[in-house]
Amino acid sequence: MKRLAFLIALCAAAPALADPVEDFYKGKQLQLVVGYGPGGGYDVYARLTARFFGNHIPGKPTIVVQNMPGAGSLRAANWIYTNAPKDGTAFATFARNMPMMGVLGGNPNVQFDARKWTWLGSPTSAQDDGYFLWVRKDAKAQTLDDARRPGGPEIILGGTSEGSTDTDVAALMKKTIGLNLRVVAGYPDGNAMSLAMERGEVEGRFIGLSAVASTLPGWLKPDANVRPMLQFARATRLKQFPDVPTARELAKDEQSRKLIELAEIPYLLSRPLVSAPGVPADRAKALQKAYMDMMKDPEFMAEAAKLRIDISPLGADDALKMLDALANAPDDLKEEIRKLQSGG
Repeated sequence: MKRLAFLIALCAAAPALADPVEDFYKGKQLQLVVGYGPGGGYDVYARLTARFFGNHIPGKPTIVVQNMPGAGSLRAANWIYTNAPKDGTAFATFARNMPMMGVLGGNPNVQFDARKWTWLGSPTSAQDDGYFLWVRKDAKAQTLDDARRPGGPEIILGGTSEGSTDTDVAALMKKTIGLNLRVVAGYPDGNAMSLAMERGEVEGRFIGLSAVASTLPGWLKPDANVRPMLQFARATRLKQFPDVPTARELAKDEQSRKLIELAEIPYLLSRPLVSAPGVPADRAKALQKAYMDMMKDPEFMAEAAKLRIDISPLGADDALKMLDALANAPDDLKEEIRKLQSGG
């Protein structure tokens, strides 16, 4: 009888003792790669994630951040797909337009299938954010009407590389709302572009509002030497910028508006976070749960508030729905986006 009771107790305890996911992660150091240099908006979100994410993963591993700038974050997006370990010990965050590049194809430098990443989601759906065109107050084009007038002054923008978010959005705005823009590409990251803008080397740049709030708060002061001129990735104007129009409002025609709306889909997944393809299913599920649990962590939320960054999370399922929306868009619109991304 005692032997039977012992066996029953042992069987009852076995499930609690055997957690392969916890055993795998215990004592490990995980890697979170950022596709841009230190100090920018993506880096801010990544470093906040690295501080709290491990607390919610079984085994409580530590997470270290590594910056891997290059080709507008395409280098990092390719790395997590092709070279990163496939065991759930590496993550990457990269430009919000990378998933679109992967789904639409046409760029020979893309080495990934965005639907095969192990998706975790995004800390923000950009509900209180937007991708703004910020322009120096002494720019030759003082108003949007100036900047849209045929033969009018160009706004000279900083950019990183062809296929990056900043150059893609600039090309889209030229085509769909008639902005006179010229991009000076080759800057290594957002910090370099912002510095170039403040020095007067360029007159403007596209940058997310949350990134401005967390890394360039001086731009939001009334006496700043820059101002917001246009809101992209917004269906409506943000309340704090009621006089700054959205790109949708300025679309030249219905086809242009549809093109803008398609291009804005990735901005709902504003700061993508993925692991490599092929992560074992039990670890993938645990990581996805841990990621969303982190978003409800009071300490995480308090730190995000201090940094003045938006937390309105989307999970893995939301990311895959977004990719489906891109894949199922009308072929003519997808072809237009491909042309713009390739500089055509």
